[in-house]
Amino acid sequence: MTAADWRGQAGSGRLGSDATTGHVEDFQIWLDDLAAFWRDWKASTPGPHVLAAHSMGGHIVLRALVERLVDPDALVLSAPMLGMAGPPLPLAVLHPIARLMTLIGNPTRPAWKWSEKPGEMPTRRRDLLTHDDDRYEDELWWRSHRPELVMGPGSWRWVERAYASTRALFASGGLEQVTTPVLIVATADDKLVSHAAIQKAIARLPKGQLVEFGPEARHEILREADPVRDRAISAIADFLDRTVPVSAE
Repeated sequence: MTAADWRGQAGSGRLGSDATTGHVEDFQIWLDDLAAFWRDWKASTPGPHVLAAHSMGGHIVLRALVERLVDPDALVLSAPMLGMAGPPLPLAVLHPIARLMTLIGNPTRPAWKWSEKPGEMPTRRRDLLTHDDDRYEDELWWRSHRPELVMGPGSWRWVERAYASTRALFASGGLEQVTTPVLIVATADDKLVSHAAIQKAIARLPKGQLVEFGPEARHEILREADPVRDRAISAIADFLDRTVPVSAE
């Protein structure tokens, strides 16, 4: 098993003008990074080869799959950002608005307020992520001890490019050509990504499977309370056993 940070996230530095805003000039940067990483990793490891990703990473991985930049034997996505939760407007409206915002100010500036007090975590952030206090506190411990991991809002360029990438991902005929088995674990109570977009993608994926949660789960499903987390992990294990069984020999 190998894990990697996205360029400009986690411990991989930042691409914008400050230490916390999530910024990227174009999602193609991440697609190219993933394609290069995938080629090297696949060549150096025995199969079967499975890709797994969460939230924005799920968006990048699925788009890379659609564009045939990666060729995993199976794909597992947790609460993928196939659309953003927000104003109930079509992408054809949201995208130009975001593009305008990159033109009337610094495109690396945060697109939304992080906290009422600069440098402090938003008071209701946990309510967006998990019901499990201990797992949320663990994240805060790591942020305290590894300050380079701290990330705040996305930039306006990130928002604009996210809308552009979403339009590319849902372009006519793309998802329908994916023959890879895809499992998505998601919650209808997600306040960060669009559950409706996830449902639309699953309906178009020939070998797509959706495991849905309700109000018992928030965005960070694999950091949820044990009943939710256990069900999600069991579903992932069952999916992998069926789609990429590993010989006991």
